[in-house]
Amino acid sequence: MVLLEFAMAPAGKGTSVSAFVARSLDIIDKSGLPYQLTPMGTILEGEWEQVMGVVSDCYKAMSADCERVSVNIKIDARSGPGGRLKSKTASVEQKLGRKLST
Repeated sequence: MVLLEFAMAPAGKGTSVSAFVARSLDIIDKSGLPYQLTPMGTILEGEWEQVMGVVSDCYKAMSADCERVSVNIKIDARSGPGGRLKSKTASVEQKLGRKLST
């Protein structure tokens, strides 16, 4: 199972790129994979081929009308069951004895 965090943005499209980010989030949401949107990127959970496929689809959609695309990716691949998107945060909260802002 893979947790993949990525941020993708076009270069040269002005100071606000939320329209491009929204396009990617539509692809992510329709993928059916568990995900978490953050102000600085998106975290996906799934098998390697699934999460990389979503990133590839987002890239293809963005590069259709953007000459330059910046992509940052972090990956945590670990054998075992899914559910780590929520369980990793829950584990830290349990150790602290309180809920955190997530």
